[in-house]
Amino acid sequence: MKRGQSGISCIVGIDKPSGMSSHDVVNACRRIFGERRVGHTGTLDPLATGALCICVGPATRLDAYMTNHDKTYDVRIAFGVATDTDDAEGEPIRVCEVPACVCDPDFARERVAALVGCHKQLPPAYSAIKHAGVKAYEAARAGNVVQLEPRDIEIYDAALLGLERDHTAEVLYWDVRLSVSKGTYIRSIARDMGASLGTAAHVQQLRRLSAGVLDVRDCLSLEALESRGIDAAIDPAFLLGYRMAFLDEKQAASVRNGTFLPASSLSLFEAPQRFDEADCGPMRAARPSDAALVDGETISLVFGNELLALYTARLKQGDLRPCCVFSQGVIRGKGL
Repeated sequence: MKRGQSGISCIVGIDKPSGMSSHDVVNACRRIFGERRVGHTGTLDPLATGALCICVGPATRLDAYMTNHDKTYDVRIAFGVATDTDDAEGEPIRVCEVPACVCDPDFARERVAALVGCHKQLPPAYSAIKHAGVKAYEAARAGNVVQLEPRDIEIYDAALLGLERDHTAEVLYWDVRLSVSKGTYIRSIARDMGASLGTAAHVQQLRRLSAGVLDVRDCLSLEALESRGIDAAIDPAFLLGYRMAFLDEKQAASVRNGTFLPASSLSLFEAPQRFDEADCGPMRAARPSDAALVDGETISLVFGNELLALYTARLKQGDLRPCCVFSQGVIRGKGL
């Protein structure tokens, strides 16, 4: 085994604390597992807390399949002040009066509900998007703000949770829950909301409640992960959401070599749902699927207690072909 490799291949969920970058969490997990190959599947700003999916060891190869998930957030939007980063970590760049209508709960509820739909969104100047090979936030810190292009995003659901005025700081807060598509910047939503109401706004607090099916309630603190280690592993087949096929020993040996599999040789099962830990064994959470195989569909191939590979269906050829094969399978761990 190479230096810095632990022999562990798993996915865990971390409830990221405020004040740490996503990379800080990755480094903490490297230390906990004794494994240099650790990555996350969706950046959270240092200010933010909540669900962060961490891949360990060979499981890092799954990040390409887990970065496009929809997400849900609770955000506190502060009106009256704009910052250079569009959140509370930045420097104030503009102070504005807050219109009386912004203080009206009924008005606030209607404006938040009106967010639902498709939008063109300009990412924050301080973001991880690369421009000419340089991350936007690195250019901004160097005093070179880059011109980013608007992106297509969708807000699926938006609800006002509460409204609060801080008379000491003369700031008004809207507490909002948002369910959004991949690539959506909550900081941009706050910034644009302020501008649309003739004032300024930024994100005061942000918590990610879910990323795909990973719920923050299933995530651990770093301190808890320290004590639980590999026992905290989450089933990758559950997180991926693909239909499954369970392999016998002969099929598993072929898959490890990247061999094409005849489509007729596999029985398909639905993507695993949440299940009780009492439901155990190599075929736990297995519910047969009656739907026909779809051309281009990705299937999770499971052997024993491990995800062994992802294969893609090629119906014209009548087979499934490897798109991601693990020399060391990813442990399925708990099922959630």
